[in-house]
Amino acid sequence: MNDQNSKSSKIKKAVLFSIQTKDVSDSENESSLQELSRLVKTMGLEVVGTISQKRTGPQANTILGEGKLKELARFTGGTGVIEGYSSKTSSDDEDEESEEYMIEEVEDEKEIQAEIVIYDGEISPRQLKNLEQATGVEVLDRTAVILEIFSRHAKSPESIIQVEIAKLVYLAPRLRLARVGADRQGGGIGSKGAGETAHELDKRRIRDRVTQLKAKLVTIHAEHGRRRSRRNKKFQVALVGYTNAGKSSLMRALTGSEVLVADKLFATLDTRVRALHPTSFPNILVSDTVGFIKKLPHDLVASFQSTLDEALAASILLFTVDVSDPAFRSQLEVTQKVLGEIGADEIPRKLVLNKIDALTDEQLKELRDEYPEAIFISAHNPKDVADLRLLLLDFFGKGMVESTLTIPFSEGKLLGQLRSKANILSETHDEDGTTVKIKTFPAALEWIKESLSRIK
Repeated sequence: MNDQNSKSSKIKKAVLFSIQTKDVSDSENESSLQELSRLVKTMGLEVVGTISQKRTGPQANTILGEGKLKELARFTGGTGVIEGYSSKTSSDDEDEESEEYMIEEVEDEKEIQAEIVIYDGEISPRQLKNLEQATGVEVLDRTAVILEIFSRHAKSPESIIQVEIAKLVYLAPRLRLARVGADRQGGGIGSKGAGETAHELDKRRIRDRVTQLKAKLVTIHAEHGRRRSRRNKKFQVALVGYTNAGKSSLMRALTGSEVLVADKLFATLDTRVRALHPTSFPNILVSDTVGFIKKLPHDLVASFQSTLDEALAASILLFTVDVSDPAFRSQLEVTQKVLGEIGADEIPRKLVLNKIDALTDEQLKELRDEYPEAIFISAHNPKDVADLRLLLLDFFGKGMVESTLTIPFSEGKLLGQLRSKANILSETHDEDGTTVKIKTFPAALEWIKESLSRIK
């Protein structure tokens, strides 16, 4: 019991805040904050409060206006004041008058004492310094949260390197804030001499490290490219979609593989490729890709280019969507946008609306009317998965032809090869050999017939 209390006491508390500009609706702002809350909880933090302010734009030095900044500091025990600076301007006055306060999940303020403040956007180095002074606690932005989650979930050498590159690129402009005495002269190993400041030395070390990591990625990418080249002769399906849409659950259901399934954002960072199960002809491979999210840092999109290349290698994309999430339409837009950025627009696709078991009959009917061409499934329903499997077999089976052939008993090896090159529809035996009815591609059928003609 004491151990449990000790464990729970170690969970840090966080307060979230956002700026809602005129081009962002109330529902969009709320959805974004809810998503940030899920990200923060994935980090292992407890969200104790949420604050939002309507403004024409973030305040240049503090993001929030002066009054709202003090409101935020009440959660942390900070002063809400930046020494020798007033954040109030004439434009702030206008914003303060029209602002709407939104504080959710608020406990007794004396009991809150949030240890971390997190902004639903990106914070500049100057804003970070001012906010930490005003609140007296650590301040993070959405990018830092995503980077931390990626860092914890990266498993393969490639994803670990990609995350480190993104973190270094994020850290570089914030070095001066992190280093006390940043303007002192640098020296020692790696220094360019007495004229280089410690800040400049750190930035150079980051550049060198990024260069080193990118060189390692070249080698890894080359090997992955060779693997993809070998797989290009096969048929491949790529599961793409928003993070936590159920792609890994669907991957497990389609392939029978023991892939990680977790109710967390970005539980999957590394691409997995497995064969469709039961084994089929043609042999179909299924790949599970990294999930997408709103406001995904550009550097992370670039870093995971090779992971997303699995989508480019696919013959068909399955856009997997969690329809139980009220924001699934905007999530689908994010997926389409990112795939457009990597040039996947021309690849055939199917919309898979997942988690329909969480919907009412009325909701399901409305969605069927809205998306008549979509595939409606629950990844946990065997029948739904079996129907999706048949759809994939039908997609890849286009252009296949049927034929009936007799293979002499003496040519058992040819019969074995036939099983890997065709779908055996029926099989009988008589004195002439094994008569099989097959379905395969014209080129394979031609090869089989030529092989039989050489025997005769």
